[in-house]
Amino acid sequence: MKLDWKNPPKGVMIALIAVLAIGLGFLADFVITCFEKNAYPCEYAEYVEVYAEAYGVPEGLVYAVIRTESSFDSGAVSPVGAVGLMQLMPATFEWLTDDMLFEHLESGMLHDPETNIKYGTYCLSYLYDRYGDWELALAAYNGGLGNVDKWLEDDRYADGEGGLKRIPFGETRQFVARVTDAWEMYERLYAK
Repeated sequence: MKLDWKNPPKGVMIALIAVLAIGLGFLADFVITCFEKNAYPCEYAEYVEVYAEAYGVPEGLVYAVIRTESSFDSGAVSPVGAVGLMQLMPATFEWLTDDMLFEHLESGMLHDPETNIKYGTYCLSYLYDRYGDWELALAAYNGGLGNVDKWLEDDRYADGEGGLKRIPFGETRQFVARVTDAWEMYERLYAK
């Protein structure tokens, strides 16, 4: 049977349209995924993988904090003085290096990507160990341990189950939401 391409049977047209639609769907998915991966990069993977594993922090969470805090700019300095990829305050860095890991590093090392990721990831791990909850750990990372401890004792903010029903600092509330959203995207894009 010879097929007349100028006037093909209805079934052939439907099949061709279906094949084209499926192909275009795969192409669109590929383009969107490439765009999303560009917006959610995995820069500094050699450091993130090592320290995330060493300190028991999900890799996607470390990337989400870096993306939220500095957009992967190792030279970033905030208006309040937080430095580097994970935006550590020099005083926090000094506490971590001197009192926690006993390495006694100079604060100038905060601009070094490996050092910043190591200590930022360790800090997240420490906060998670203290609170047992990533949302609380992120709130303390941004708003401070003392504030989170106060909120957990205040009925206006504590949920009565060891968590928070509301974070009173707008900046901290937004930080936790942005990191959580980015973490979900990293998990979706890069799940192993």
